[in-house]
Amino acid sequence: MSNPEAAPEETLCANRDEAGAAQPPMIIEPRDVPLGGVRAMNVRRTLPQRARSFVGAWCFLDHYGPDDVSVSGGMDVAAHPHTGLQTVSWLFSGEIEHRDSAGHHAFVRPGELNLMTAGRGISHSERSTKTTTVLHGAQLWVALPQGAADTDPGFAHYEPPTKRGLGWAAQVFLGELLGERSPVATFSPLVGAELRLEPGAVLPLQVQAGFEHAVLVDAGSVTLMRGSGEHAQELPIAPTELGFAPLGVETICLTAGPDGARLLFIGGEPLSEQLIMWWNFMGRSHDEIARARADWQARIAAAGVADPADDAPSASHPGSSRNHAAPVDPLRFALPDDEPAPPLPAPPLPITKLVPRRQ
Repeated sequence: MSNPEAAPEETLCANRDEAGAAQPPMIIEPRDVPLGGVRAMNVRRTLPQRARSFVGAWCFLDHYGPDDVSVSGGMDVAAHPHTGLQTVSWLFSGEIEHRDSAGHHAFVRPGELNLMTAGRGISHSERSTKTTTVLHGAQLWVALPQGAADTDPGFAHYEPPTKRGLGWAAQVFLGELLGERSPVATFSPLVGAELRLEPGAVLPLQVQAGFEHAVLVDAGSVTLMRGSGEHAQELPIAPTELGFAPLGVETICLTAGPDGARLLFIGGEPLSEQLIMWWNFMGRSHDEIARARADWQARIAAAGVADPADDAPSASHPGSSRNHAAPVDPLRFALPDDEPAPPLPAPPLPITKLVPRRQ
């Protein structure tokens, strides 16, 4: 999924606060982000935010729907680029058609994982299908660590089995949880699952003490209990909220509210890097982001797509893609086959130049 905001913020992503200390358990409330014009989808974004940029290597979480596509227009995102990350698509209802520049053509359906690896550069498009009446799901990104940021683009599809217990059901789409292991490879230790709890159900989870974890509540409500005994910490989580639990415990217990709960449970080993995210690019410096933008614009110029920066004040700024010292590489990005619409141009870069802080 793209981040087609007209003026996306350049965001410094880091695991620690400015004092260098681990952050405590917290509730992260979503912010509404409109993805286009009047009839565009609206998403609820919980990552990244000022309070928290990472959960393990998970660095982006958009939660959307349920949307009546006859009103919202559904998802219609033309070809756009990504670098330095993986995209994770998970639906509760509806269907999305995916095409990418590595030659993959697939459909995203409820309860099925589509994971795309951008690596050094990929482009893809996403459109809800004509049979979709209600679109509802989540799009997540995973930052690739230093050694994997320039890996080859790729794609994986997986239909995780449903495991059931007393009052609960689970689908583990990444990593390992509840005795289930996903075969999908990741570049850092991760876990990702959909959990469904009946009213009042209690689900104890044995987790990795070296992982950070988070719970996104899609429907209902849940209380997260971290640890046990006198050191236990309780965190009630309402619909659309993200509850964050720092590393250091081996047990997390989830208790559903009176209406039950459906949620996404994610986690991973902390990523000990400071990265910059802008638009659909993840990098380690402003210049790396500017280079990716310049390469994408050079590629789509051949398709007759103009660069919005040509008419923007940032075009004359030292940090702009036009003034980037390195020569552009129009062959870095390819385009998906059989696209019905022109690719999306990248927004102009911000006026200011952001440099990651040292650890």
